[in-house]
Amino acid sequence: MKAAEDLLIAKVQEEFYSKEIQALNGGKCVPKDSHILSLSPYLDEKGLLRLGGRMRQLRSKVGLESVNPVIIPKCHIARLLIHHYHEQTFHQGRHFTEGLLRSNGFWIVGAKRLVSSMISKCVVCRKLRGPFMHQRMADLPKERLNPGPPFTSVGVDVFSPWEVVTRKTRGGSANSKRWVVMFTCMTTRATHIEVIEDMSASCFINALTRLIALRGPIKPLWSDRGTNFIGAASLIKAHVIHVEDSVFGSHLKCRGIVWRFNSPHSSHMSGIWERPIGIARRILKGILVNRNFKQLTHEVLCTFMHEVAAVMNSRPLVAVENDPQDPLVLSPGILVTQKQGDPLEPASNLSLKEMYTAQWKQVQILSDIFWKQWKSRYLDSLQSRRKWKTEQPSPQINDLVLMKDANVARGDWPVGIITKLFPSDDGKVRKCEVRIVNSNSERSVYTRPITELVMLLSEDA
Repeated sequence: MKAAEDLLIAKVQEEFYSKEIQALNGGKCVPKDSHILSLSPYLDEKGLLRLGGRMRQLRSKVGLESVNPVIIPKCHIARLLIHHYHEQTFHQGRHFTEGLLRSNGFWIVGAKRLVSSMISKCVVCRKLRGPFMHQRMADLPKERLNPGPPFTSVGVDVFSPWEVVTRKTRGGSANSKRWVVMFTCMTTRATHIEVIEDMSASCFINALTRLIALRGPIKPLWSDRGTNFIGAASLIKAHVIHVEDSVFGSHLKCRGIVWRFNSPHSSHMSGIWERPIGIARRILKGILVNRNFKQLTHEVLCTFMHEVAAVMNSRPLVAVENDPQDPLVLSPGILVTQKQGDPLEPASNLSLKEMYTAQWKQVQILSDIFWKQWKSRYLDSLQSRRKWKTEQPSPQINDLVLMKDANVARGDWPVGIITKLFPSDDGKVRKCEVRIVNSNSERSVYTRPITELVMLLSEDA
């Protein structure tokens, strides 16, 4: 095998370095235009080109292979050697692979770039450490850009159960759990909070009914794919629209609630109603720290949640300016409550007609100020993309991908094939359908965003 190895290397060197070998066989120096001139090559007793260098004195101590490795050009033999020793290092990085090549007596010309290129294409390395795919951040939906009455387009989510005292017993008290439903206006970013008794469809429908009774009818309702949302949609006969469906159909128009579900595992697509949950948690912690009570009751929890919503609706939508000519802070509470700052003193010297006129003018002025600043300042802040700024190649059908599973280690994540693509309005693919084979040899199909997938092998490759 060693003789066969030497024969293959000799043939490759003769193909790429014939001028250098002829010059050295004739007792001449390597031509000055040779790109291996800096390696000081020489021919050994087998006729192989080896690295000369300046460490000849160490040859007797560390061996010929380490001091004077064989020169390998950038060819198929070099790729086979890199692949072999990369597997010997158990798919470690470039330094490990290149070091093992060097210690086994091989000097590959342009090794750094070639080793890095091969490691970047290694399927096992992609499976172990490959980054998730992403695409340039999509355009904002029209529900966030068109001004309109608050809570016309709404995003909804449910979070954290709290234990509350429901009744007193002889031995103490009986506790129950309460969940919180947060409705977020897509246009004004105002929030409305409802407390529900359990995570059932009926409780959610009651919360939605209370919202509509207070805030008016809702057209589109956005949520994730929670089972309680899907069950509620079927019970109230709302139109369930899956985001990945390409055709919505004219029969969904003007029929009450239009319910849109995001694709599974895509919380980044619902940040406008996911992000306020973290804000609400922090505000609630601040409220609980300043209140002295032993146990929560349902009434106390409802009061706290309304206080949380009031604080959230008073938060500024944009950076607060230092301009004394513009003291008004743009917040969702201005439009929801039609009030700014402390309540005004009642005007006792006005007639009934004048009071109605003054109140109407006050509300209209506040509303006009809000929408003017909303258009001039808030919409401008949504223009820039904070991340995912460049366009990336879209995945293709039959691409081999690794699908993220948060319940198992990365080495056990399922490998699947992309079977269907769901392009966005701009033609870029951000969701796709993946087919995997589970441990029972059964095929399963999942819809996932590309941010949950790692490209292992593309169809083009």
